[in-house]
Amino acid sequence: MKNLYLALPLIAALAAPAFAETADADWQLGDLTISAPFSRATLPNAPVAGGFMTLTNNGAQDDRLIAAESAAAGHMEIHEMAVVDHVMTMRELPDGLPIPAGETVELRPGGLHLMFMQLQHPLVEGETVDVTLTFENAGQIDVPLSIGAMNTRNDHSHDHGHGHDHDHDHDHDHGDTEAHHGDH
Repeated sequence: MKNLYLALPLIAALAAPAFAETADADWQLGDLTISAPFSRATLPNAPVAGGFMTLTNNGAQDDRLIAAESAAAGHMEIHEMAVVDHVMTMRELPDGLPIPAGETVELRPGGLHLMFMQLQHPLVEGETVDVTLTFENAGQIDVPLSIGAMNTRNDHSHDHGHGHDHDHDHDHDHGDTEAHHGDH
């Protein structure tokens, strides 16, 4: 038993880099780069969760994120959040999310995000959840989203120097996201 207690810090140290590496890794699909994919841990009976990442289109042709799938959810939707008449609203983007040529779109707490609907099991901090992203032109790619703490704002994200404070709490368990388009 004493050996187990001595081994626990080593096990924790070995597991932590896996989370950081996944959150800091980039995935390439044609001209698209997917960076810093993450989600948040959920409570045991949570029906939904959010998915966040940065999508960069390095090509000359516009693309569009048209679908997302995960075995962790009954289905997934692409959502945006916006203030309409001084009220924060969330809605599905039925035509998908445009990824303009030469631009970056961020799915993050405060605006755009993926919604895991009808969660099949809780998302556990320190683990990953696999998501298949489907783009209109580039095709499909499987991306593991690192699962952070329930209140994470993506500690592994890259600072793009926007100088904006997006740390709003709108009481949404699945996370809020915001889109930024432009050169990074």
